[in-house]
Amino acid sequence: MASTVVLFLILAIFQTTVLLAQAGDPDITSDFLVTAGTTLDANFFTFKGLKGSLWGAPKEGPFKVTKASMIEFPALNGQSVSYAALQYAPGGINPPHTHPRSAELLIVLQGSIKVGFVDSTNKLFTQVLYAGDLFVFPKGLVHFQANMDASYPAVALSAFGSANAGTVSLPKNLFASGIGIDVLAKSFKTDGRTIQSLVSANMA
Repeated sequence: MASTVVLFLILAIFQTTVLLAQAGDPDITSDFLVTAGTTLDANFFTFKGLKGSLWGAPKEGPFKVTKASMIEFPALNGQSVSYAALQYAPGGINPPHTHPRSAELLIVLQGSIKVGFVDSTNKLFTQVLYAGDLFVFPKGLVHFQANMDASYPAVALSAFGSANAGTVSLPKNLFASGIGIDVLAKSFKTDGRTIQSLVSANMA
């Protein structure tokens, strides 16, 4: 009897581990998902929102991301895939962030980009990428990209294994979310005035 219980527990733990290892977008039971009232033709499966985002610097600011996720492109719902076009002005950065629901596969289309991520042991992996180079950011890990060229823009395209990978920007998540100044000051071992200046900069 005891051996049967132990065997059952081992099987239950194994099954749970397998299910967690395969976690991702839920499988769908049809070819695609369409919301009521949608006209179903080839236009539903077409997205033209990346035009103008695959060459040159962003028109405003040091960095611009143009997403093609299920929010912008509803045909992706249930398909476990999405894209983002990334434009960096000279010296522009995509600050440290994570994607909780997907790895990111980035390819540089123009210029050069310094990329990096930090694993769960706090080891930093960095690389300088040039046009045609690819780099993978593992799912859920903190990562960044920076155009180190002070005079030439850079452009990259990112693919995700989720229709909605999610983005958690660390500066905004920490300093523009309403976490108390005292908590942040103690966490970062600094004073409230320093934290307040970071909060003010990220609320803008």
